[in-house]
Amino acid sequence: MRTKSAELSGWGRYPQVDATLARPEQYRELAAWAQQASLARGMGRAYGDAAISANGTTVLTERLDRLLSFDADTGVLRAEAGVTLDAILRAVMAKGWFLPVTPGTRYITLGGAIAADVHGKNHHHVGSFGRFVRSFELFTAAGAMTCSSSQNVPAYQATLGGMGMTGLIGEVELQLKRIPSSNMLVQHVPAANLRESLALMSSAEHDDEYTVSWIDCLASGAKLGRSVFMRGQHADGAHAHGPRDAKLSLPINVPSAALNRYSVGAFNALYYRWEGRKTKPFRCDFEPFFYPLDGIKQWHRLYGKPGFVQYQFVVGEAAAEACIGDVLKAVSSSGNASFLAVLKRFGEAGDGLLSFPQAGMTLALDLPLRAGTLALLDRLDAIVVAHAGRVYLAKDARLNASMMSAMYPQLAEWQAIRRELDPDGLFVSALGQRLEMAP
Repeated sequence: MRTKSAELSGWGRYPQVDATLARPEQYRELAAWAQQASLARGMGRAYGDAAISANGTTVLTERLDRLLSFDADTGVLRAEAGVTLDAILRAVMAKGWFLPVTPGTRYITLGGAIAADVHGKNHHHVGSFGRFVRSFELFTAAGAMTCSSSQNVPAYQATLGGMGMTGLIGEVELQLKRIPSSNMLVQHVPAANLRESLALMSSAEHDDEYTVSWIDCLASGAKLGRSVFMRGQHADGAHAHGPRDAKLSLPINVPSAALNRYSVGAFNALYYRWEGRKTKPFRCDFEPFFYPLDGIKQWHRLYGKPGFVQYQFVVGEAAAEACIGDVLKAVSSSGNASFLAVLKRFGEAGDGLLSFPQAGMTLALDLPLRAGTLALLDRLDAIVVAHAGRVYLAKDARLNASMMSAMYPQLAEWQAIRRELDPDGLFVSALGQRLEMAP
């Protein structure tokens, strides 16, 4: 089993970690890698250090990407964990099927979607990705097991949202969602401030199959939290097509100084006016609605060579206005420029013990990494914890271990199951080591 050394990072390019890599060519090799210190890595789209082994080999799953079977009548797909959401969509959309839950990029793997228990713009009662995973195979040092909501349930619950630290995920069976076409019917509604933004997200009148709000993070005073609320649903059409390849690319890093409160403030003001004008329902393709950034290859270079961090948290609805308001005030006063800020509403909690979703509101911010950014995020942590919220581990690159038990009250239960699955501590990520998740 050949390996090589490399410096790895997540999509945010921070932190940079020295790693040992291996790339199995055949599915049967997973069993051997599960006998030693290792951690699976798919497309590397976790933002921080979640998909890097702390004490062994980072196993690249990009070649373990076979689509094994698909029932076009029931929408049940079986595939290897290394297959991407993009490949799935290319295979099933023309037959009238779509992902039941999709994050903001289609360039992640099935295994990564399970490990992070990803969420999307879906109606708040739909739940996270794991709710539609019928079963998956999990490789540990003790052998392979099939996990589902009725079989090896503790391992199933620990693996959903468990950030890859329970073993290596193999074959997956997933229930897809039927759609009429690749078209979307969309409507935008501007909101003047945070209170209006939250009211739109909770409004039965404005509820839809998918909802999300873009928030202007640099707005302050009476305009604090102003946003553009976006609602959408799959629309009738002649046919459905799969994703198209991106036509744009960022070939070089944008100079860090280009993103400042003035340039981003000007962009945010323009975006608010332009997108806020689309108050009448309109039709568009699925790609700009679900995956706007996938249209630009290497878009993370926009933040320059130092990289960026994404900060995403969720807080209960009762505390949402106070918590999100305090976070936005801290970000706005810091001058740190985030033009990618997204507000969504969650319903039921995820099925995994460490699943991020819980009932309430979630806000995600992209922040350029510069002097003062990490100190600002420490301040945001304190605000979130004070309102009984939590941060998303798949987006995290710098959280302090002391915050974990407060943010994830089922951590001790997860740790007990993980010790049974991995008594020798083989499957520990750099994130898990930093957060002392595997003592």
